[in-house]
Amino acid sequence: MQLIHPFLEYLTLEKKYSRHTIVSYQNDLGAFSKFLKEEYEVTSLKEVSYTQVRSWIVLLVSEEISNRTINRKMSSLKSFYKFLIKTKQITENPLQKHKSLKVPKRVNVPFNEKEITEVLLNLELEKGFVPQRNKLMVELFYATGIRRNELINIKIADVDLKQDMIKVLGKRDKERYIPLLKILQNTIKEYIEIRKEVSQDNEYLFITEKGNKLYGTLVYRVINDYFSRVSSKVKKSPHILRHAFATHLINEGADLNSVKELLGHASLASTQVYTNSSLKELKNVYNRAHPRSSTKK
Repeated sequence: MQLIHPFLEYLTLEKKYSRHTIVSYQNDLGAFSKFLKEEYEVTSLKEVSYTQVRSWIVLLVSEEISNRTINRKMSSLKSFYKFLIKTKQITENPLQKHKSLKVPKRVNVPFNEKEITEVLLNLELEKGFVPQRNKLMVELFYATGIRRNELINIKIADVDLKQDMIKVLGKRDKERYIPLLKILQNTIKEYIEIRKEVSQDNEYLFITEKGNKLYGTLVYRVINDYFSRVSSKVKKSPHILRHAFATHLINEGADLNSVKELLGHASLASTQVYTNSSLKELKNVYNRAHPRSSTKK
């Protein structure tokens, strides 16, 4: 831990990574340290060769760990050794020539408008604080495309109904402002009113029945539960609602740069992932518009 602890501090203070990410790095480096000690009797992470790294990869593969997860672990090691080079504790990164394992492309199919509408209608049939909170949660995810952690960390003070805006704290503490639809403003007002019965002290917008700040697993459970009732899609998570937000905007003609800003992406390349879901719509437009198309009258 003598080498790992300063690295984790660097990720926290300099890189401003989330607590969840820091824990992942810690777990990956801890597991690798344990492997080195048990298999090679190596106690210092400075004294590592790529052969030893390869042996760990072979072990992980034999344990049926997915290539995607193995790549993440290797990324943790790479970053760690880059830090050791930066701080002049070693002169060569043992993973410098490492190539990531091949992984199948994951296709996230977004919810369609019918599925989202059905979920919201189901929520309207339920009464009380929890259904009202969950309804706002679904509407906010779909109307703004925010991430799960961004939703959890929204404070009441971040909601500006006069300016029709909401302030979101994104990755690496980057703030962005997202416009609010009128229908969403009404849901927020209704929720804030009923929320007063649960808590008037908590500064965060979304809270539990006991008045505590909402947490990630509960948010995931709510989205998964409601969408499982109306959708047969394999993956049903807050991220798929974010995916739906971006895909539906692009389908309706929104330009990529605007969607990029709304999503809080650092680069356009990240936003272009969502254009894959729009290929079907693009084909329809193409077939309707091209003079040589057989569908054109």
